[in-house]
Amino acid sequence: MRLVLAIIRPTKLSAVKEALSKVGVQRMTVCDAQGFGRQRGQTAMYRGNEYKTNLLRKIVLEIVVNEDFLERTIDTIVGIARSGPVGDIGDGKVFVLPLVEAISLSDGSHGPSAVN
Repeated sequence: MRLVLAIIRPTKLSAVKEALSKVGVQRMTVCDAQGFGRQRGQTAMYRGNEYKTNLLRKIVLEIVVNEDFLERTIDTIVGIARSGPVGDIGDGKVFVLPLVEAISLSDGSHGPSAVN
């Protein structure tokens, strides 16, 4: 079992959700987040004054998958969330973490069967 954490642009959420559904990923948690990377935020003009925003809005997807779904989950997120064929700064990141245990609260199943 693995935990996939994907940090993506908010504008890509609908397309990523739809594409993940098509490859069989049926469960995920979606969180609003704020952060910055190399771009260090952005500047904007409001009523003639310049304002610097240090944190940009992002979406974090938390997806627990069994090993047989890992590659297709990652490939789908990267393929849909990337801006164009080579991507852009600010497109996001995907992190894959080992998951020690999963327990379903509804039926008490453990391990990979709790994820299905």
